[in-house]
Amino acid sequence: MRFIPLLPAALALLLISSCSEAQTDKSSAPGKAKGGDRRKNKDAAAAIPGLHEVGSLKGVVPESSGLAPAADSQHYYSFGDDGNYPTLYEITGTGKLVNTISINATNSDWESLSRDPQGNYYIGDCGNNESMRRNLTIYRVRPDAPSGVSKISFSYPDQSEFPPSKKQRNFDCEASLWHEGKVWLFTKDRGQSCTSKVYTVPDQPGEYTAQLVTKLAIPGQVTDAALRADGHRLVLLGRGELFILDGNSWDDLLKAPPRRVDLSGAGQTEGAVFKDDSTLLISTEQGGLYEFTLP
Repeated sequence: MRFIPLLPAALALLLISSCSEAQTDKSSAPGKAKGGDRRKNKDAAAAIPGLHEVGSLKGVVPESSGLAPAADSQHYYSFGDDGNYPTLYEITGTGKLVNTISINATNSDWESLSRDPQGNYYIGDCGNNESMRRNLTIYRVRPDAPSGVSKISFSYPDQSEFPPSKKQRNFDCEASLWHEGKVWLFTKDRGQSCTSKVYTVPDQPGEYTAQLVTKLAIPGQVTDAALRADGHRLVLLGRGELFILDGNSWDDLLKAPPRRVDLSGAGQTEGAVFKDDSTLLISTEQGGLYEFTLP
């Protein structure tokens, strides 16, 4: 990988990458369970080193599409995506429902959720499967005041066609996180499954053109992002896989070669959050809830 300036040299650098494979963790379980055989899927998930099922979100969260820590350190928030109610579900680490919070907003296609240190949550209503949307929004809200919602509206600086050609459809965003006064957006490359573009928008309400910061060589489709509390590890979740980026600073993380871990058989993995420095809580759209010990 090499870097070239995205804007003038004083600004952020753009990571130019090919569609080559990321380094793969050799302890990962091979193969993907086929068809709708639930027993085979459970057996395949059980064979993945470090992964174990801790509960179920079936009947609790419809089509869980993301996770974020709640104010109670033992609880988490999740939500359903396109077609579900604009609701945050507070759950325990084993999937038991604690509370439901109706948010005064529209769920066009909620796909991500993150929190800042002041307790504000950022709901990414920027699912964009066909790269056609012009109403991309991040809702900023506090769960203890769910009617007081503010909007961060944005557009992409490098999109001029709605939709673009199929190979150029890399404007779907299912992963975001808050970091240092900005919401960072990681795209899901539906066109070629090889690049996750990284954009930022301010964490304050308003209308913005997102800033393209870099491009990551991710040979897959990113569905969530999680940053460890010490800021030295970034995890990008994909469907049945995840990518680990390590570094001593945020800039280092965005330059790090991604290390791929195979989660084939776990289901359509959509949500990830750090439980502690070495453990992720992972949810699937089918209702699975897992803990995964990171290598």
